[in-house]
Amino acid sequence: MIITCLSACSKKDDGVGETTGDYYLRAKVGGKAINFYKVNFQGGGNDNRFEHIVIGGHETSYPASGPVSPSLDFEIWKIGGNITPGTYTTPAENMIARYAIQKSDGTLIYNTSYGDDVFTVKIEAISKTGIKGTFSGTVRNLAGEAISVTDGTFNLPYETIINP
Repeated sequence: MIITCLSACSKKDDGVGETTGDYYLRAKVGGKAINFYKVNFQGGGNDNRFEHIVIGGHETSYPASGPVSPSLDFEIWKIGGNITPGTYTTPAENMIARYAIQKSDGTLIYNTSYGDDVFTVKIEAISKTGIKGTFSGTVRNLAGEAISVTDGTFNLPYETIINP
């Protein structure tokens, strides 16, 4: 659901709203290297601060028909504060990471709220022009099955959809 919002709420720069270049969201999910599609960085807050940010994308381009590909996203909240360069880690921070797999009978969600798994986001730079950093950790489904997310990196412009 968050990923749908990310796509629907994105800024359109050239009528298409997509760009490539040196921008990316990459990670190994369950050991599989992925360069994510339809990636977006959004955020906002009072007084031009970042009190909430979301970064997310899909494993492949949207199919013409059939299920949407698996997606990965994470959110950080600092209501009343400002998200600045630094390290943010679950379960201590106001943060959640999700990996969602679309199935014919519904969505299988892995996230950091089902256990005390550690997921870390290191923000190197953040501004209204973009965000850069790294991430890694573990997400778990309700059955207790875990997926490892490693070697995560991102360099994204603000409110612009990125495709590799």
